[in-house]
Amino acid sequence: MKFGLRSFSATQLVVGAYLLAAVLFTVLLYLPVSQKPGANLSLVDALFVAVSAVSLTGLTPVNIAETFNLFGQIVMLAAFQFGGVGIMTLGTLLWVLMGQNITLSQRRLIMIDQNQNQLSGLVQMLLLIVRIVLLIEICGTMVFALYFKAAGYFDGFPESLYVAFFHSLSSFTNAGFDVFGNSLTGFADDYFVQLMTILLIVLGAIGFPVLVEVWEFLRGKRKDFRFSLFTKITSITYFSLMFLGAFVFWLMERGQFLAGKAWHGQIFFALFNSVTARSSGLATMDMAELGEGTQFLMSMLMFVGGSPSSAGGGIRTTTFAVVLLTLYSVARARQEVTVMKRTLKREDVNKSFFVFALAALLCAVGIMALDTAEARQFSINAVIFEVMSAFGTCGASLGITDELSAGGKSILMALMFIGRVGIITFLHVFHHDRQRTATYRYPEEKIIIG
Repeated sequence: MKFGLRSFSATQLVVGAYLLAAVLFTVLLYLPVSQKPGANLSLVDALFVAVSAVSLTGLTPVNIAETFNLFGQIVMLAAFQFGGVGIMTLGTLLWVLMGQNITLSQRRLIMIDQNQNQLSGLVQMLLLIVRIVLLIEICGTMVFALYFKAAGYFDGFPESLYVAFFHSLSSFTNAGFDVFGNSLTGFADDYFVQLMTILLIVLGAIGFPVLVEVWEFLRGKRKDFRFSLFTKITSITYFSLMFLGAFVFWLMERGQFLAGKAWHGQIFFALFNSVTARSSGLATMDMAELGEGTQFLMSMLMFVGGSPSSAGGGIRTTTFAVVLLTLYSVARARQEVTVMKRTLKREDVNKSFFVFALAALLCAVGIMALDTAEARQFSINAVIFEVMSAFGTCGASLGITDELSAGGKSILMALMFIGRVGIITFLHVFHHDRQRTATYRYPEEKIIIG
């Protein structure tokens, strides 16, 4: 078996593990023991829910609360944790608990799974991530459980505790599923639930490396501590898009959906939609009530998605930031891309444009394919929204997911999976890790651009 595994690259093993996980969760969800009596769940829908859960998307053709019983919902929770923390993080924790040494090949798998670029310190970082994740999830669960019980949303504390646990995991992992039956529309006027949900979504989408650095900063044990350029760019880009998205949402809807609502209600609708559009998909309203311009705005936010090494999908915040910084540098006729007194590596700049361009091409093809597969029965805006939601692993929808054909669902499943593992990681599946170095160079020649 070891000889067989050695014939695969580390990237192929990681992606293959996610594919096997999707198949396993499909089987578990399709079993009658996972479904409520009278539930009508097809194999395609079971596969769709499993892929959506593992990829932390939240798109679903069925109502989770009405379809799955307690066992089925626990299976989904396992899929959230699997997709959110990562297979190699959970595997590393298991190896450490069993007293096993982490080999070099295993460290390479960890590096690919966590989208890191160096092997040193990976195991210690993953163990710290596990502690941070458990702390956040436990705190979120207890706060929601106590509040749900005190506010009278549920009768008993055990029920409040379970719903709080499900919602906390779904929010922090940015999975976007719910057991309320109507997402968070029932909490449209409950600002405490919304604030806590926003906090968990942000913590899950900001990136695990950022959480690790913030943890180290708060501990204060290193006097020479400073935040990395990655953390600075990621944080600035993430929160800039969050508040800018909220402002533009309010600007576009203040005379439409938000008209007649109190000022605090307008703020929370705008802020929550801006946050959830990035990677979560939980909703306090029906997205179909928004104007087409606002729906397109949310599609663009979903395209960007969360940060690298997080529960979010899309092209990621650093890719978007580097593309903007490069455009600014080119406009200023600068040869190098600089930010915060640092020069970005040419390799990272090229990679950012590669990801951006390929993601745009992938989504364009996905839009055309989905529109064709559904025989143009949905508006192009609804199709764009669905495709961007799948690629950005967001889960927001205009309500057409359950009406899609098997072909349409297959297209979204492919986009959800690619959005979760990342475009570059997915492409590396089709070639071996070893790189070929050219022994010669062709002469250069200028061409006309623009």
